[in-house]
Amino acid sequence: MQILYWTLIFLGTFSIMEFNAWFTHKYIMHGFLWNLHKDHHKKDHNSWFERNDAFFIFYAVISMTCFYLWSYEGLWYCLPIGLGIMAYGAAYFLVHDIFIHQRFKIFRNANNWYAKGVRRAHKMHHKHLGKEDGECFGMLVVPFKYFKR
Repeated sequence: MQILYWTLIFLGTFSIMEFNAWFTHKYIMHGFLWNLHKDHHKKDHNSWFERNDAFFIFYAVISMTCFYLWSYEGLWYCLPIGLGIMAYGAAYFLVHDIFIHQRFKIFRNANNWYAKGVRRAHKMHHKHLGKEDGECFGMLVVPFKYFKR
């Protein structure tokens, strides 16, 4: 029964992170922390790293805190929460930074309808270089209008 609880908490955390990514992007990254996020829309530096990467660090610290609480404080539910946050971060990095933005030059030839839809949706978001009017959505939940067969 404990494996069922761990699995449900892990999947629930992963799902909540999709909402959290949308909310954070719309109201925080395109809100009061725009100064950290704007170099993601308009590159103003020559570095591989962006100020926008600070958001990854924030969620990594939360995940590591969960691992600490599980390991040293005995809070069993913190392990599946920490793993769910970490798994979402890994999936987000894979889809957003590697697949869409090509920070590593792999997955360039993925041209199925889903890959094209995700890229099209992200391109529409990035056509707005400013803080306002950027359509925001999650990593996995992309509006259907971007998927054309």
